[in-house]
Amino acid sequence: MFRSLFRLSVACMALGLTACDNAPRFTQAEPGEARAGGATTVNKGDQNAFSLPSANLSPTRRLDFSVGNSFFRSPWVIAPSTTTARDGLGPLFNTNACQNCHIKDGRGHPPLADAPNAVSMLVRLSIPDAPPYAKLIEQLGVVPEPVYGGQLQDMAVPGVAPEGKVRVDYTPVNVTFKDGTVVELRKPNLQITQLGYGPMHPDTRFSARIAPPMIGLGLLEAISDADILRNTDPKTADKDAIVGRPNWVWDDAQQKTVLGRFGWKAGQPTLNQQNVHAFSGDMGLTTTLRPFDDCTDAQVACKQAPNGNGPDGEPEVSDNILRLVLFYTRNLAVPVRRDVDAPQVLAGKNLFYQAGCQGCHKPTFTTAADAAEPELANQAIRPYSDLLLHDMGEGLADNRSEFKAGGRDWRTPPLWGIGLTQTVSGHTQFLHDGRARNLLEAVLWHGGEAQAAQQHVLSFNAEQRAALLAFLNSL
Repeated sequence: MFRSLFRLSVACMALGLTACDNAPRFTQAEPGEARAGGATTVNKGDQNAFSLPSANLSPTRRLDFSVGNSFFRSPWVIAPSTTTARDGLGPLFNTNACQNCHIKDGRGHPPLADAPNAVSMLVRLSIPDAPPYAKLIEQLGVVPEPVYGGQLQDMAVPGVAPEGKVRVDYTPVNVTFKDGTVVELRKPNLQITQLGYGPMHPDTRFSARIAPPMIGLGLLEAISDADILRNTDPKTADKDAIVGRPNWVWDDAQQKTVLGRFGWKAGQPTLNQQNVHAFSGDMGLTTTLRPFDDCTDAQVACKQAPNGNGPDGEPEVSDNILRLVLFYTRNLAVPVRRDVDAPQVLAGKNLFYQAGCQGCHKPTFTTAADAAEPELANQAIRPYSDLLLHDMGEGLADNRSEFKAGGRDWRTPPLWGIGLTQTVSGHTQFLHDGRARNLLEAVLWHGGEAQAAQQHVLSFNAEQRAALLAFLNSL
């Protein structure tokens, strides 16, 4: 009896909100909706939910996945070392293992007050663009800070000074719902102290960024450029899309400008390049594509420190290790959705659409037939992202450009797996800098092109808010 009444109340709530608009009405789950990653989807919901290989990966291919996993998880050490396959860490770095930032292959977080380092959150640095730097901007997307480079590194090998210490404190910001409920948001204030190499450029731009989850990246890479770019043109865009903008970025391997799709501002074109830049910037490790340490001219001890290159100049991360890590990062599977047919989840899905959230968080794509891995080809996937840039308003702005992305622009992050964040990573801190302590706070920070959706959500009562969150937590 109670359950029937609950179902009725939830249905009425959804109908009441959507009776006057053109949003779809969902009364049951769509076919295949639970399998967000298509045939690659895995049935896992515990702390290891983000760490499994694509479900359709053969046993022999799983071996490469496991070896790639070992290089993703294991710490790198300082050179010279007898551990020659994993030496060369630093001289400047943010962490000594990929897994330290992408906790259980999941989401990072801002540093705690008593943490010795800001592991799992990094700070990008740059100075304002100017015509003399045109070539630099074409290839790096930014003009790095002259002394500290493009990323602050708060750890170093012995004999080399770390670049600085990163902390975040917060200013409360209150937001009020139509029913009078007040939610206290927190606006971050970045604190960088103990600078190891003197003052920074007076116009330095800072952007704090937590490590995003690793699931489904190969599937996102397998979406064709044409399918992404369709939503950049009002003439071809989906009828409910908020037209986004592509980021055009430099491809190190092809030596030309291509579509960006990875990172908080879509500043990386491919998974391999993203991995290469993480090895370089986060761990100070050389690769064939970036065969140099991330030391500026002002950092003499950094430039003079021993490295882990081979006797014939082989990089610290060999091409074979890079290949295995790439295979691993391409094949981390998306977990199956939960409770897709639950009345409250369906009501929340209706509210999500009625607020217009799907305008940027595009639910579906089909991956290309020529995907880099056969398991990722021709998959109907549900990432809830258009992979495009949108102006998110002044509240979320970092005021730092990156290639074609402006200081208020962010790439729409995929939502798949978001409801498992607590289970996998042990926290619920969202958005690019982890300021939101839960999903409701994350929604309420939306401004700019998402302002209308945010305002719509502010009209929801407690029951409606709970339904929206139930839907998001089912993803």
